Amino acid sequence: MKAVDVLRMPGTKFVIPKPENEPTLEYLPGSPERKELKTKLSEMKTRKIDIPLIIGGKEVRTDNLGESRIPHEHRHVLAEYHKAGEDEVLQAIDTALETSKTWSITPWYDRAVIFLKAAELISGPWRSTLNAAAMLGMSKNTYQAEIDSAAELIDFLRFNAYYMQEIYRMQVNSAKGEWDRLEYRPLEGFVFAITPFNFVSIMGNLPSAPAMMGNVVLWKPASSAVFPAYYVMKVFLEAGLFPGVINFIPGSGSEVGKPVISHPSLAGIHFTGSTSTFRYLWQQVGERIEQYKTYPRLVGETGGKDFVFAHKSADIPSLITALIRGAFEYQGQKCSAASRTYIPESIWSIVQKGLLRNLDEVKMGGVEDFQNLVNAVIDKSAFDKIVSYIDYAKESSDLEIIAGGGYDDSEGYFIEPTIVVSKKPKTKLMKEEIFGPVLTVYVYEDEKYAETLRLCDETSPYGLTGSIFAQNREAIVLASQILVNAAGNFYINDKPTGAVVGRQPFGGARASGTNDKAGSRLNLMRWVSPRSIKETFVPPTHFAYKYMDEP
Repeated sequence: MKAVDVLRMPGTKFVIPKPENEPTLEYLPGSPERKELKTKLSEMKTRKIDIPLIIGGKEVRTDNLGESRIPHEHRHVLAEYHKAGEDEVLQAIDTALETSKTWSITPWYDRAVIFLKAAELISGPWRSTLNAAAMLGMSKNTYQAEIDSAAELIDFLRFNAYYMQEIYRMQVNSAKGEWDRLEYRPLEGFVFAITPFNFVSIMGNLPSAPAMMGNVVLWKPASSAVFPAYYVMKVFLEAGLFPGVINFIPGSGSEVGKPVISHPSLAGIHFTGSTSTFRYLWQQVGERIEQYKTYPRLVGETGGKDFVFAHKSADIPSLITALIRGAFEYQGQKCSAASRTYIPESIWSIVQKGLLRNLDEVKMGGVEDFQNLVNAVIDKSAFDKIVSYIDYAKESSDLEIIAGGGYDDSEGYFIEPTIVVSKKPKTKLMKEEIFGPVLTVYVYEDEKYAETLRLCDETSPYGLTGSIFAQNREAIVLASQILVNAAGNFYINDKPTGAVVGRQPFGGARASGTNDKAGSRLNLMRWVSPRSIKETFVPPTHFAYKYMDEP
């Protein structure tokens, strides 16, 4: 049955119940999920796979190959993947635009059910596969994989389907004698989804959110995370996604990006990655604005220099835990990771002892040892960048490393959790995004609380996440006011990471992106182009108005 035939059938009001967040499994010793995951890790590690492009639902091989390696065992190749060139990108665009003719008019509930089924597949038979792919391909520990590639991706799919339903039911009033309504059309053209290496949930959400709203998508995953992205694509296809709705085209940014940005049917970019890359894309779109059929929607979540700010009334054990988890979980490779912290003098000595004591207990190593909290950073490029900041700190008279500072890439890309104390509030390590396990501390005088809050606000160009720790309510209120634009996700007495779909829609402004809030109705609204329709039942038959009558 064709989609156009479905539209001719009588309408029925279908209801998607409001979802609940997917529970996270604990992987306790002896649990069935722990046994299944360990088996899956062994199975996936012992075979090398071939990853093709997927265009129009068909596998395409170019023999221009890249490698997916295990970050904590970087000599181990998990997969070889085929890279798209200009010909394949143009093929994907043509395929997507042709598919749009049917996908764009497919009823919303038929689109929704595909992604709801994908969520169920991930929740059940695909859970261990996606978690193992994240652990091996991205060096995530068990918990970090579970909250990302399972729970959060499932939440994105379920909640987005529910929010889509809400959007389509947002309607206008009608006057007597007419019927007024809003139609939420997909964008005219295709969407380019560019996903990062660090979250499987983002890999799944960036192409699927526009697709759910009736758009067709070209998806370029990060080269360092093609391995887990491929399994997400396989889930979408198993769930029944129409061939050509999402086209999987790994490859270099320049070779894939150039033909996409130059195409007149580019209708939107859904991006998560570096600030510099997003600004470059924006610039490239701006230079070509006259050649597009429509103004492309640019939706981006980029960098962060996220903070934890402590007041003298802060609960110290909670603060220490938030700093350890916020800064060092997933090796600090989260856009939301705690990268700088402001601690009052009166509690610094206690906080310092607590941090050092906690770090003594932190274990670092491969993901198959479930006792390891910290694993490897993603690749050689990331390793070198993070190490350059650590080496800079070692040489600077304004910076002192009080914990960590070691690194070794002989077997895997391992960097010790590192804490640096900055004597000045605006040193390089207080301002610049590092994207690694480095936390910089600035100790301030207690009486300069408000002044230091303002320093926090103005030191970094970013505005993604941040948190305040205080028991004094007045201090919390003041921080909320002064830091109103410093973080799109602001936490009170909690770490600045771990946003949950449906509860803390995620995104920031300033140099951190367009703040379109992934995991909310706000993001989905960016992927539709509303049309107002007025239907008059009995239209007038003469031009004259009543005021024109003679007395």
